Amino acid sequence: MKKTTLAITIGLLMVANTGFAKTQGMTLEQRLEQMEARLEAAENRAAQAENQVQQLKVKQAAEIKEIKAAQGNTPVNGQTPAEETKKNASTPNLLLTGYGDLKIYGDVEFNMDGESRRGTLTKLNEDHTTEQWDMDGRILIGFDGMRTLDDGRFAGFSIQPLADMYGSMFLDDAYFHFGETNDWKVKVGRFEAFDMFPLNQDTFVEHSGNTANDLYSDGQGYIYMMKEGRGRSDAGGNFLISKQIDNWYFELNSLIEDGSSLYADSGNIQGVDGRTYHGREMTKEKNVVYLRPVVSWAATPELSFSAGMEANVVNNAYGYYDKKGDLVDQSGRTGYGLTMTWNGLKSDPENGIVFNLNTAYMDADNEQDFTAATNALWRNFELGYIYAHNKIDDFNGVVCDNDCWIDDEGTYDIHTVHASYLIPNVMDMQNFNVYLGAYYSKIQSSEEISSDDDRYGARVRFKYYF
Repeated sequence: MKKTTLAITIGLLMVANTGFAKTQGMTLEQRLEQMEARLEAAENRAAQAENQVQQLKVKQAAEIKEIKAAQGNTPVNGQTPAEETKKNASTPNLLLTGYGDLKIYGDVEFNMDGESRRGTLTKLNEDHTTEQWDMDGRILIGFDGMRTLDDGRFAGFSIQPLADMYGSMFLDDAYFHFGETNDWKVKVGRFEAFDMFPLNQDTFVEHSGNTANDLYSDGQGYIYMMKEGRGRSDAGGNFLISKQIDNWYFELNSLIEDGSSLYADSGNIQGVDGRTYHGREMTKEKNVVYLRPVVSWAATPELSFSAGMEANVVNNAYGYYDKKGDLVDQSGRTGYGLTMTWNGLKSDPENGIVFNLNTAYMDADNEQDFTAATNALWRNFELGYIYAHNKIDDFNGVVCDNDCWIDDEGTYDIHTVHASYLIPNVMDMQNFNVYLGAYYSKIQSSEEISSDDDRYGARVRFKYYF
């Protein structure tokens, strides 16, 4: 301000000198008063100009703040007419909390099947008649939230609701997890733990007598794949802790559920309702707790070995009542598994081979089940074979209906061949694929029991990711 005043004073003095001839008649005192008046007027004009500049700055700051706020809350759909939007109490916006990332995704999967005989776990019909044509499928929408700190610590969630083509709503995964990247993790909710029996590109893998991927169907062959304590149960939840140390991965999963849900609802056994095992109805007394430790070692980027076991640690969780009214425990189940995987796609994405060798063994009450499998994938074509051996030491002797092939003690072998072919990038879309799948499966009984059964089928699967 002082510099401005000095400049104005100098200018006024120059003007005064220019007009000196016109003011010779004025006294010195009059001339000084005139200069002071002019100086005061100049100072007032400078103050007004400075106030105007300050007001302009405040207005511009307010406008910038409003623009930033609008940019941070951009309307998701800008197609609504402006005059219609003005009717709202506020502008429609998609707002995030700012605590992490949110990913929205999904996939569409629809199948067209043709089979010689429907299995026991069917979606449309369960009459076991021959030469069935069927359609099934679902649409899944996933929401993943994740927050990661600079030091690698993270917390997040995932939820995956899905709807099938028959109008029913289901839930795939729903869990919360936290930990440290490439170190340790805790996971709780509904999910599947480590896969100890990978089937590769398993577009369509059914088995003679029973699919055996989810439930034990009494009177059918059982293909044990170390999945009883893996999770994604409709009758309980998981709690998992894991640790990564260099090329070693350690995992301990616990599944707490209604253990009798392992067995399918009967309808196969005459005169018996509910869930049955070896011809006897199972009664739940308390929940089971499966503990499922797994260790995996990556020998090379392509080659890995995994070993694990699963066991129910709660006694008398479920069973049947004998003639004396005592509970006979049937909940003691312990399984073991080994798998080797070669994933050549990691080093050669175009010509690499993916090869799996799996084996699993279940030691249960009055039953032992052994399964071995191998499969290979090369250039979108997959071929696999599964062998299962069931040894049943005790059976109630109740006659079995609906094409049950196991109704007595003995040994049973199941042979299954499956194949799959991927047609990628349909219509030049990387997210649209078509799979062709087929299987053939046969169950054979021991010499004392002459019954056997074979089944086969083919599938076209449409898979679209978004």
